Amino acid sequence: MSLTRLHLLHRLHVLHVLHLLLVGVLGLQLLGCGKAVQRFDRNTVLAGLDEPDVGLLIGDFPLIKVIDGDTIRVDGLAASMRLLGLDTEETFKKKSEWAEFDKGWAVYLAEAQAKTKSPVKIPTPMGEEAKKFAVKFFQGVRTVHLERDHPKEIRDFYNRFLTYVFIERDGKRINYNVECVRAGMSPYFSKYGYSRRYHDEFVQAQNEARAAGRGIWDPTKQHYTDYDRRLEWWNRRGDYIQNFERDAAGRKNWVVLTNWDATDRLRGLLGREVVILGGVGDIRRSTTGGPTRVMLSRRRIGSFPLIFFDQKVLEESRVESAKGEYIRARGVVAMYKNKYTGREDLQIVVTIPEQVEIEPPAPEIELPASPAPASPEPAPNAEPIDPSAPPAPIEPGAPAEVAGPLAH
Repeated sequence: MSLTRLHLLHRLHVLHVLHLLLVGVLGLQLLGCGKAVQRFDRNTVLAGLDEPDVGLLIGDFPLIKVIDGDTIRVDGLAASMRLLGLDTEETFKKKSEWAEFDKGWAVYLAEAQAKTKSPVKIPTPMGEEAKKFAVKFFQGVRTVHLERDHPKEIRDFYNRFLTYVFIERDGKRINYNVECVRAGMSPYFSKYGYSRRYHDEFVQAQNEARAAGRGIWDPTKQHYTDYDRRLEWWNRRGDYIQNFERDAAGRKNWVVLTNWDATDRLRGLLGREVVILGGVGDIRRSTTGGPTRVMLSRRRIGSFPLIFFDQKVLEESRVESAKGEYIRARGVVAMYKNKYTGREDLQIVVTIPEQVEIEPPAPEIELPASPAPASPEPAPNAEPIDPSAPPAPIEPGAPAEVAGPLAH
């Protein structure tokens, strides 16, 4: 054996010994300091996704701060959280918001509603009450237990972890998400789908709160006044998502875009027909006569494009009217290489309107005669698209599924 090889082996041995010593020292430090902070390990989670219980577990984390009724911060997670099934009203964060509120509740609510056709989302006294409820609920709690609703639903559009929050009290495990609804601090929020694990508990908690006139169900308190309409819309969307998941069972080529493995699954189905579920985000019309890109939202930086070369097909599909809503789309998964970035991207080309199915639209509010204009959301920079010719049209009524188990 050469001297060089012997020297290399010696160095590797020394590094290994140092590594073991470091692990031992850290272990002693953690034992001396009490329970170590558990940090989210993506590889550990991915390794257990085939085991339902493991895939649902996020872990135990030290509670740092209660932000409001549906937001808390913990140590050990690299991102914030969205608490499943909850949508508490907003808290006041600026002097200007209090100034608007000081005009009087009826005026404040009417002016806010005049700015949008959608249900308002503004700071309210009920939002402040929900925060106080959360602060009291978590008083004295040092560690919270976090779980997810589905092994593949890990983060939302804004990259927040989707979680249920549990605490131990008097020997019992308590689900904060459900108890927040039971206290009337939030409706059962099903806008992005029903709870798969605690649907019955949420429904029972909401019925109990409503019957008792708690929180948002108390007509004497200052809160949003249109919860019946919101629930009708959210539940209709919850039904739409639930129906897709039911139809997708056992079909390998039916893909929910919010699943963490959606992109990998679509890559594996390249050249085959798929059916996908996603929310309509940006709609990017070309300024040079090229196709229109309809972006189905996955993440703020990772949406999936539907490509419309034919503007008549775009209009007849009505997809532009579905911005912000969920749709089903079917078509052949194709790939093109972005000549500007060199990146290979997946897409589906829509050649007939029947490739798109739109969920029932959200209800609109009857506005005053001269409503203030809504503030438009800034759109991300449009990406260039390959101008190559579209693939052959898909026949109406073509089969949209391939037999096989749904990947997990």
